[in-house]
Amino acid sequence: MKIVTSIAILILQIVNAGCSNRNDQQDISNQSEALSKIEKSDKHSFTTEESAKFLSNSLSITGEVEFPLILTVDSLKQMRVIALDSLNTVCQSGTIRSHSASSRGVLLKDILNKARIKQQNHTDRNFYIVARASDGYKATFSWAEIFNNPTGENTYVIFEENNQSITKKGAMLLNCTNDIKTGPRHVIWLKSIEVRRVD
Repeated sequence: MKIVTSIAILILQIVNAGCSNRNDQQDISNQSEALSKIEKSDKHSFTTEESAKFLSNSLSITGEVEFPLILTVDSLKQMRVIALDSLNTVCQSGTIRSHSASSRGVLLKDILNKARIKQQNHTDRNFYIVARASDGYKATFSWAEIFNNPTGENTYVIFEENNQSITKKGAMLLNCTNDIKTGPRHVIWLKSIEVRRVD
């Protein structure tokens, strides 16, 4: 009787393992299919003509800074480059609009430190930062978000996605991975970072 019971338990374990593997394979297949749909929708969210119209190959850092900068992808590569794992762009509704398996970029904070914000003293912190796209789209950050908050360690000017240069989204884009919904501050066709003082 013990032998029969042992054999029955062994057969159940084998069957369950097979089911588990099929479920895992189905999950992987579903994930791959979902990512494929995301990538397709992202690629067709704007035309090649639109992309060419709004393409900017340089990024200007202007406003309340001591050293205004004009940055290119090559000059960003000379800075401290950070490699990022899987990133989703999530719009306000919660829909994933795009996905990149890997990215490379530079912290916005490092760029602003290079330009050096015109602070009169250590208590002079009333600034806001505008990331502007060549199509007019804008995203804003406060000084405190960038320099006194985890957002500062999670906001990047990205120049490479999936081991390739960014082309359709402009040469550079801005992404704040610290946001719950990353879409509103995901700025493609990035052309300028403007530092403004709060009046």
